[in-house]
Amino acid sequence: MVPLTMSLLAAAPNAHSQYQLPPAQLQAIVDAPRAPALGLSPQRNLAMMVDTPALPSIAEVAQPELKLAGLRINPRTYSPSRFSFGTGLKLLDIATQKEIKIMGLPRQLRLADSAWSPDQRYLAFTHVTYADRDGASGVELWLVDINTRIARRLTAQPLSYLDGSGFTWMPDAKGLLLHLKPIGRGKAPQSTGVPGGPILQDSQVSVGARQLRTYQDLLKNEEDARLFEHYASSQLALVDLSGKLRLIGNPELFTNVSVAPNGKLLLASVLQRPFSYVVPASAFPRRVDVRDLSGKPVHLVVEKPLEEGLPPGNDAVSAGVRKVSWRVDAPATLVWAEAQDGGDPAKAAEVRDIVYSHAAPFAGEPKVLARLGSRYDRVVWGNGDVALLGEGWYKTRAVKIWRIQPEHDTVAPELLFSYSAEDRYNNPGSPVTMPDSAGRPRLVLGADSTILLGGSGASNEGDRPFLDRFNLTTKAKERLFQSEAPYYESIVTVLSDDGTRLLTTRESPTERPNFYVRDLNRSGAAQLTALTNFPHPTPQLKDVQKEQIRYKRADGVDLTATLMLPPNYEAKRDGPLPLLMWAYPQDFKSASAASQTTGSPFRFNAISYWGPAPMLAMGYAVLDNPSMPIVGAGDAEPNDSYLPQLVANAEAAVAEVVRRGVAERHRIAIGGHSYGAFMTGNLLAHTRLFKAGVARSGAYNRTLTPFGFQSEEREFWKAKEVYQAMSPFNNADKIKDALLLIHGEQDNNSGTFPMQSERMFQAMKGLGGTARLVMLPNESHAYRARESIMHMLFETNSWLDKYVKNAKP
Repeated sequence: MVPLTMSLLAAAPNAHSQYQLPPAQLQAIVDAPRAPALGLSPQRNLAMMVDTPALPSIAEVAQPELKLAGLRINPRTYSPSRFSFGTGLKLLDIATQKEIKIMGLPRQLRLADSAWSPDQRYLAFTHVTYADRDGASGVELWLVDINTRIARRLTAQPLSYLDGSGFTWMPDAKGLLLHLKPIGRGKAPQSTGVPGGPILQDSQVSVGARQLRTYQDLLKNEEDARLFEHYASSQLALVDLSGKLRLIGNPELFTNVSVAPNGKLLLASVLQRPFSYVVPASAFPRRVDVRDLSGKPVHLVVEKPLEEGLPPGNDAVSAGVRKVSWRVDAPATLVWAEAQDGGDPAKAAEVRDIVYSHAAPFAGEPKVLARLGSRYDRVVWGNGDVALLGEGWYKTRAVKIWRIQPEHDTVAPELLFSYSAEDRYNNPGSPVTMPDSAGRPRLVLGADSTILLGGSGASNEGDRPFLDRFNLTTKAKERLFQSEAPYYESIVTVLSDDGTRLLTTRESPTERPNFYVRDLNRSGAAQLTALTNFPHPTPQLKDVQKEQIRYKRADGVDLTATLMLPPNYEAKRDGPLPLLMWAYPQDFKSASAASQTTGSPFRFNAISYWGPAPMLAMGYAVLDNPSMPIVGAGDAEPNDSYLPQLVANAEAAVAEVVRRGVAERHRIAIGGHSYGAFMTGNLLAHTRLFKAGVARSGAYNRTLTPFGFQSEEREFWKAKEVYQAMSPFNNADKIKDALLLIHGEQDNNSGTFPMQSERMFQAMKGLGGTARLVMLPNESHAYRARESIMHMLFETNSWLDKYVKNAKP
């Protein structure tokens, strides 16, 4: 008789393994140098350059982490868990292109967040310290004096925050608002290990149907709740430039706190009990009020109750006051929206949202800024005569942009643009802003009643970013700039109010993106001045071939993809290659929108470790981002015909690469991440187009996400057949080709529980299918540790070599 322990081990071979390294060609891609991040100063004449380090080690990623109320908290630092920090900081002079060294930086810089002062005299940043066992870890606030170029720590008290950066510049640039770790804060509550009673939850018929998404990391009991209160509490304080602190009120569960443009009032959002075991902190009860700089409440905006789910539909919103913010071009004026249909898109309503404003001291009735037929999005502020207000309705993809005159109550909103959110060709672009003297973003307004609009410039020939000057009176457009072949040039920001000086990034298939200043007042090549000269990160793959290809689906829908081929490859001479196709489906309401070209043939041939491109180094062809549109025209729901459309998309892509002679039908693999992994499972279940699949961090059983997924807004009980048909798990017995499943064991993305991959693998194993499950320790929805990324590539390469590269017809 075989001992029980031995039989269990035999049933789970290789249950625990060591991290493996992929071939050297793939290791080089993971370890390729990354370009610094650039942050432009308010006056647009300086930039900070933050060095981007190599990937963190698994030791860093595996540091202690609390999972509470939908948040992930580092208990050592009382801040959000993060694993990537800037390791160097310097300045760049835009006019001379010279780099400027900063003295006095922390010895081993771990820069988390940074912000220029509104007057550009200082640069604040946070430095995260991890002390040894006997020392103190925390988030420190540092300040760089731009005149002396010397950095110093501003305050000894560490920060404590769960969102944002933990600090905000005051509008007068004389100090900062901080979220501090409360002084005298004791140790975190310790679990006794002995439950005090059962965990209770209730549901009431009177509440009606609600969407309850499958959130991760929720509170589980009262001990969790007390632990959350301990780490979520912070002390507001003001600190001046000498480091002198002034506490504001008492510690509370602050989430968002913003300073009024006049610097005299605070808009604070504070979490309240009762907490919930089914929704994250963002849905907990909260008090939103206005306070003075002593912490005294001066105006109650709203008391929001616990919100355990919204009405069904992607256009559902909270009932009552929502999206409260300051009007940035006024001293202290609140702006918010209120749903007129209870937040329920199923209710008939001519006016869906009303947008209000209320100026300090908040006496009298609020003013109505706009009555909207769909959902309020945001306002981009200019001045009392010009602001742009956006609204949208997901169901129809309709978007409207209005001009409002906030200081003129009798002037009705004027419709400037009306278009479909999925119609990239006719998108007018986004309004350009620049910071004002208080550091707040304001519309760039011309003397002749003009604004600037920048966009991707999507067209049948690919994306060509542009900058337009738009006249608010005549509605005439003047094109100031548009990217031209053979380069792809994207506008980062404008450097002058008239839009003639631009900061751009410029790239080509063989030249990585670099920063340039473009002066439109000059001619020809004299317009461009290079600011940076980052070298090619993977010179060994510099000559990778890339082509934006177009082909048709059987029903006539136009499709596009990016075809990438190894250096020096010729189809006629070298014959077809093994090919990896990597995609992500997208829903559309019209075939014309689904047929629009995406991407650009002039983008840099970036070989990132994250996508499919690394397999070029191993002799594969790659079809990246082939169109996978799922169209539901009119009243039709896209997912009602998800499977036939998905299969038709894949058939068209396979036929095209075979027609071109770069691939052959028996050596093609399909892969994707998240919803792309879901797609991969379905294509293996419903076709024999692919010899293997690589599915990362996916969901395979849609009944485990019963209140909708991706853009599907119907709940399971109203579309059972759709949920069942779309679930690869339900069709695991039909999968006859090899499926590699990779998942982060601590995935916190809504809907993609690690259990999804575990159950899919168990189904295939029990059915005798060919599958492998790789669970990456300490990883979330995206993978962060160098060891994890290396092992991911090791598994992918080994799988494709085994089942695709050497496959026989």
